[in-house]
Amino acid sequence: MMEISAGKFRGLMRLADAAGRFKMMAIDQRGSLIESLARSSGKPKEQVTFEEIARVKQLVTKTLAPMATAVLTDPVYGYPYSIAYIPGHVGLLLAYEETGYEAVGKSRYTKLIEGWSAWKARAAGADAVKLLLYYHPDADEKARQHQQDLVRRVGQECAELDIPFLLETVGYALDGGGTNTPEYARQKPQIVIRSAREFSKPEYQVDVLKLEFPANLKYCREFQSAPFGKKEVEPVYTLEEVRAYCRELNEAAGVPWVILSAGVDIEEFIENTRLAVEAGANGFLCGRAIWKDAVALYPDEAKLVQALETRARENFRRLNEIAERATPWFEHRRFGGRFNIRLQHQGEEWYRRYQAGVRA
Repeated sequence: MMEISAGKFRGLMRLADAAGRFKMMAIDQRGSLIESLARSSGKPKEQVTFEEIARVKQLVTKTLAPMATAVLTDPVYGYPYSIAYIPGHVGLLLAYEETGYEAVGKSRYTKLIEGWSAWKARAAGADAVKLLLYYHPDADEKARQHQQDLVRRVGQECAELDIPFLLETVGYALDGGGTNTPEYARQKPQIVIRSAREFSKPEYQVDVLKLEFPANLKYCREFQSAPFGKKEVEPVYTLEEVRAYCRELNEAAGVPWVILSAGVDIEEFIENTRLAVEAGANGFLCGRAIWKDAVALYPDEAKLVQALETRARENFRRLNEIAERATPWFEHRRFGGRFNIRLQHQGEEWYRRYQAGVRA
């Protein structure tokens, strides 16, 4: 029987629906949200105020949280102003990383929010902690070691607190050419797969992986005629090759995993989710693909809310429908079934000590 701590088991149950499928929404974006609000309001990023960011997060959370099994938000702009709008039956994840990254040569370093910790997240009522990690398996050794050590640190904090640890890995181009090019599209499958394999190792104590789709459907032959397809370039792969990458990713993920949207349009993410679920994903954790079109209507709050209540809810409904076919997290091969899990809890040790005391 596979063992898991009672606290982590309970936390994972809180993040999923009754059948064990993750249908989670992200509203922890900071840098990308600021850029979006700046564009839609026609002003420099520096002029987007704290209050504006917090208000938009509040509106998104209030409207869409009831459709989620869990909501991921940040402790800076999101949590203080949105927690009242997350229903009691919906789980809560809190981000640990600072927005953005530190560039050192060609590599990227993740930074933690100053003064924040897994303990504070737990004290704030979080059911899980999330860390976003910029990672390239072929980055220089110093960068890889830094990022790996960071994951070990957060994993240990979460283990000591008995709280689930969700790790999000995001790849990048070492050649500086960006991630939306045919060159990177060819590299992306193995970047995603190798990252999943690395952080599935027990030493990191990760409970759920939040992963990028292991291909770019814009460069897939069968999707080039889709609205999001790249019709003007040679395709990089076929749909059958993409399916094979998804299966390989599922094999590489030694813990339950969910698919992230990385800000792609909803129609592309619908296909990503469908293919990921088909391969064995345990659900999704999606943000911008669901609500970015509505947020683009800011600062007209009435139109923003109307779009959240119509288009964004419909986007969420479609994703939830696909996720009904996801593999329950406790059916992942790490556990092999809900009733094959043996729970570890401190109460056992306390009871043994109590019995020893009675016998003495």
